[in-house]
Amino acid sequence: MSAAGYGVGAETRGLLAAARRTFAQHARVREQVQECARRLDQPLRVALAGQLKAGKSTLLNALVGQDIAPTDATECTRLVTWYRGGAAPRVTAFAGDGARADVVVRRGRGAEGPPGAHGLTFDLSALRWNSGAPREVEHLEVEWPSPELAQTTIIDTPGISSLSRDVSARTSRLLAPGGNGVELPNADAVVYLLRRLDTADVDFLEQIGGAAGTSEAGARHGNPGGAGGPLGVIGVVSRADEIGAGRIDALHSARDVASRFAGELERTGLCQSVIPVAGLLAFAAATLRQREYQAFEALAGVPTDTLSAALLSADRFARPELPLPVPPELRAHLAGRFGLFGIRLAVTLIRLGVRDSATLAAELTRRSGLDELRAVLDIQFAQRAEELKAHSALTALARILVANPGTEADNLLPRVRTLLSDVHGFTELRLLGHLRADEPPLPPTDLAELQRLVGGTGVATHRRLGLPSHTDIATQREVALAAVNKWRTRARHPLADQFTASACHTAARSAEGLLEILHEPPTTPFARITRA
Repeated sequence: MSAAGYGVGAETRGLLAAARRTFAQHARVREQVQECARRLDQPLRVALAGQLKAGKSTLLNALVGQDIAPTDATECTRLVTWYRGGAAPRVTAFAGDGARADVVVRRGRGAEGPPGAHGLTFDLSALRWNSGAPREVEHLEVEWPSPELAQTTIIDTPGISSLSRDVSARTSRLLAPGGNGVELPNADAVVYLLRRLDTADVDFLEQIGGAAGTSEAGARHGNPGGAGGPLGVIGVVSRADEIGAGRIDALHSARDVASRFAGELERTGLCQSVIPVAGLLAFAAATLRQREYQAFEALAGVPTDTLSAALLSADRFARPELPLPVPPELRAHLAGRFGLFGIRLAVTLIRLGVRDSATLAAELTRRSGLDELRAVLDIQFAQRAEELKAHSALTALARILVANPGTEADNLLPRVRTLLSDVHGFTELRLLGHLRADEPPLPPTDLAELQRLVGGTGVATHRRLGLPSHTDIATQREVALAAVNKWRTRARHPLADQFTASACHTAARSAEGLLEILHEPPTTPFARITRA
């Protein structure tokens, strides 16, 4: 293993090049291999999945910071929709045979409109296909000028518990292609939204884990080597403000629920982290308008008992006869945009001293859980994008090789499977997930060092070693060598339980990877730990 598994991108490209040469005379297979190679140079693909009404489109809007995903129950929510960065807004419908048609986009009043208004509506009623007769839409692609989408392609999927089996199957095919065919995986990582944790959620997460060959799930599905599913999975307790019935302490209740979900999911390796997020509040905060801030400011002057009585329900809050200093239509708008929890929280923050809309938006965003989710997505997905994309390419290549036996490419399959099972970066990801729910019995300073070494605060060498960014290479090597010796010794301690010994062993391997990379020239490509 090179650099404790961090140089997997270079090895993946080498295997793909060898496969292209082997299948040079097989146009269809060669194109599939080339598609795997192209994905290494494309943005990371992150899918949003979950049951119906889990809040996927709302969370997507919050992450992008723009009202681009329809959130009402239209035909569009029954389709897989890809959101990519683009120079100009454009929505395209694709059929199963590759035919395409431009989609008419209608913009509503969005954040400025009445409750229930949505920023965009995709009109699929009169599509003009570029060739032939009308067809059934297989998926949509949305190109949008956005910094977030320039770095990450987000895939919004239909609810897995749809009454239509065909609709649910679209998500399954996208994230966990099964069977012995050559249908290739489409997502590199998954954000799975949970409103509760029931059998449908666990079954679907096990399906993803079985396809990826991870942990117990992969063993149960007879697939320890990986067959095509995304390996990175983060859970989100969505619509977290509803767990506490919109009370001001709703997110505290949601955090307790998330902790319970995390414990149940992480024990089986199905999820690396579980985070509570109030998606509605997060998006409303990202698009907070001055008139909304002024309305909250006016409500902050209302006696607490009077306002509490008005906020017993959204319908009651919008009643015209209530003696509140905000018009009924605007009150209904606030309830639709922020929810009762968001209104209570915004008013409380203003009473505590918030004096402008920018500060209020920042506080609402932080308290919605979106900042924490962004941080986890950055550490576990964005900073490990090359590893995640390499895993997707390798699992896709494995499926291609299995489906086309009897050639020289058969010799590549053992190498692909070995690489899939020996990527240390994913061992780190799994450990970081477990550390959120179950800390080993180590002193606080050692636990913090362990988390740093395995990339819990970032993957740059100086961050892993807890050193300033300007630290010279010789000093970094010295600290890394000391870490190798320390954590090797800890891993061999006779009184260490299995989890602690495994965690210490992982930290030692991470430090070994740092040592190897610190001896590489600065221009070495594909190293997953950088010095900047």
